[in-house]
Amino acid sequence: MDPIKAAAYGGEGWQARITALNQEMGTIWGDWGVESECMPLRAVLLHLPGKEVEGLANPDEVQMLSPIEADLMQRQHDALAQAYRHAEVQVHYVNPAVTPPPNIMFVRDLFFVTPEGAILARPASTVRAGEERHVARRLADLGVPIIRSVRGKGTFEGADALWLDEQTVLLASGLRTNEEGANQVERVLREMDVEVIRVELPYGTMHLLGTLNFADRDLAVAWSGRVPFKAVQALRERDFEVLWLPDEEEAVKGMALNFVTLRPRCVLMPANCPKTSSVYKASGIKCIEVGISEFIKAAGGVGCLTGILKRG
Repeated sequence: MDPIKAAAYGGEGWQARITALNQEMGTIWGDWGVESECMPLRAVLLHLPGKEVEGLANPDEVQMLSPIEADLMQRQHDALAQAYRHAEVQVHYVNPAVTPPPNIMFVRDLFFVTPEGAILARPASTVRAGEERHVARRLADLGVPIIRSVRGKGTFEGADALWLDEQTVLLASGLRTNEEGANQVERVLREMDVEVIRVELPYGTMHLLGTLNFADRDLAVAWSGRVPFKAVQALRERDFEVLWLPDEEEAVKGMALNFVTLRPRCVLMPANCPKTSSVYKASGIKCIEVGISEFIKAAGGVGCLTGILKRG
């Protein structure tokens, strides 16, 4: 055959790939994608704590707050996974091939999903360095395109990015996400025609998710004194109702804001936050509660534990 006429060289049999990446989700790639914090939750990625959380002598060395009970932590994690399954959410696990670092259970920090795939995080501390390798492998196994890996001296953790609506992302910089990391994330989002609103976190705040969350497309929950002013301004410009956390102690010691929205006005939240859940319910939010006391000791909540793979 004349090479010029061969399909390999663009001849008659050549078939051009003209579909966009987001059109290939569910065919070439897995059926994944996120562009909201409150649309019906379809699939999550979790990590069941294992040997890596056993016998931790000094909690502060591994960025935890107090000693944890590994067996209870594992039982609580199983209950969390079961709560997702009961809500008809697919549960996938990281399943590292080797013993990972002890904080990998906080999967939300390790990637951020868009309609075209995942932005792979680069955690800010040496304690968590390398967790992204295990998540990258699992995302690839699941057929989630990794559209960007934060590189160079950039740091980025997924809990510093929140979908405000289908065209807008709030992106925070602070302790865990530096300016270089945020710049890289912003560039790839803007390539998708997503508006990015940059905000800065106050000193002593871990992530944007710890200051702001979404229960519906027009209802946000915020922590007064910690949520960035610019974020609240963006909410009000878009006619959001802002529900303020009613109890500082439940916010700090109970991770009351660290919930995951299962569907509009239905959230999976930590147990033992009665004042906060009462306010949520008064605003029409259904609250499904799970015990996460051991994870709170490790400085995380329900939202931190949950990598979001698909909504809609």
